[in-house]
Amino acid sequence: MAEGITSSTREPSLLRPVMPELDTLRGIAILGVVFLHGFNWPFSGLHFGRWGTLFLRLSQPGWLGVNLFFVLSGFLITRILLDSASRPDYYRRFYSRRALRILPAYYALLIVLWLIGQAGGAYVGLGFLYLANVTVFFGVAEAYGPLWSLAVEEHFYLVWPTVVHRLSRRSVGMVALGIFAVVPILRAVSFLLGYTVGLATYTWFVVDGLSCGALSAVLLRSEVSRKQVMWTAGSLIVSAAVFSVAGAPFGILTRNRVLGAALQHTLISVLFSGVLLGFLLVGTSRYSATVRNSTLRFFGYISYGLYLVHLMVFRLYDKFCRHFATSLLPRDNHFELVALRFVIAGAGAVLLAYLSRVYFENRFLRLKDRTAAAEQTNPPEFAVREG
Repeated sequence: MAEGITSSTREPSLLRPVMPELDTLRGIAILGVVFLHGFNWPFSGLHFGRWGTLFLRLSQPGWLGVNLFFVLSGFLITRILLDSASRPDYYRRFYSRRALRILPAYYALLIVLWLIGQAGGAYVGLGFLYLANVTVFFGVAEAYGPLWSLAVEEHFYLVWPTVVHRLSRRSVGMVALGIFAVVPILRAVSFLLGYTVGLATYTWFVVDGLSCGALSAVLLRSEVSRKQVMWTAGSLIVSAAVFSVAGAPFGILTRNRVLGAALQHTLISVLFSGVLLGFLLVGTSRYSATVRNSTLRFFGYISYGLYLVHLMVFRLYDKFCRHFATSLLPRDNHFELVALRFVIAGAGAVLLAYLSRVYFENRFLRLKDRTAAAEQTNPPEFAVREG
C-alpha cells in the first residue's frame, strides 16, 4: 500500500494530503525561535528581578525550534519525493514547486536587508547562493542569523532528491540511517581537533536532524501498524530522555564537552522524531483536536515569513529607540522594557509575516497549485501541504 498502513486494518492513515497537526508543530517551532530572539538571546547579559530572570531562562530553549523545523522538513520532503519517485518529471516538478514556495520571500528579504543596511553586499550575495551558514569561509561575517538554517535545508534539497530517485525505499532509509550515525562522529572528531566553529550551523554537522525526519517518512511508507508506530514514537521519546539524564553528568547537555558536542543534537532529533510520530497518531485519533490548536496553526501558517522577518523587525525597533526614544531601550532592572519591545516588535513581525503570506507568498503558491492541477496524471496523495 502507498501509505504504509494496509486498508485491511481499517486504521486511519497517518500520511494524508493535509496534516493539520504539523501546522501546530510549526507554530511551536517558530514561537520558540521568536521568544529566544525576543528575550534570552539579546538580553541574557542584563540583570532583572526574579520573574524577569526566570522568563529569560524559559525562553532559552527556543533555539530547539530550528531542530524541530529540520525534522519536519526531512519528513515532509522525503514523503513528497517518495510519492513522486516514478514520475517522468520528478526533478522539474520538485524543484519548480520548491522554488515557488521558498525563493520569492527569501530573495525579497535579502534585498530589503541590503537596502536598510542590515546586511552588506557580500553577505547578501552569498545569501543568494544559499551560503549564509558558511560565510566565514569567504571572510564575511554572519549578518542575519536566521538564514543559516535555510541554507542547510537548501543544501539538503540539492542532494536528497537524487538519493531518493536512484535508490529503493529501503536503501533511502539506510542512507538516512548512515547520515544519522556518521554526523555525530564528525562533530566529535572536529571538537577533539579543536575546530568548534560551525558545529551547530555547518551543513555537514547538522544534517542528521533532516535525516531523522527522512527516516520517519520511510518508516510510515512501510507496512507498519499504528501500534508499531506508537511503540516507535514512545521508544524514541523515552530513549532521548533517558540518555539525556544519564549523560548529563558527562556533558551531553552542553556542546562544551565532547559528548555533548557529538550527541546533543542527536538526542534532540530523536526526541522530535518521536514527537512528530506522536502528533500524527493523535492527529488521526478521536483526540485530534488536542494537536490542532487554532492559534498554533495560525503561527504555523505564517511560520516561514515570520522566521524570515522577525529578527529584522526587532532590529528596526532597537534602531528607532536609539534614535528617537532611548528611554525605551531595555536595560538592567527594567524587564518591562524587554516585554514592551517584544509586544510591539513581535506584533509588527507577525503582521508583516501575515501580509507576506496572504498578499505575496500566496501568489506564487497559487501558481504552484495551478501547475499541479494541470498535471492530469497527479493522484490526490501528491497534494501534500509543504509549508
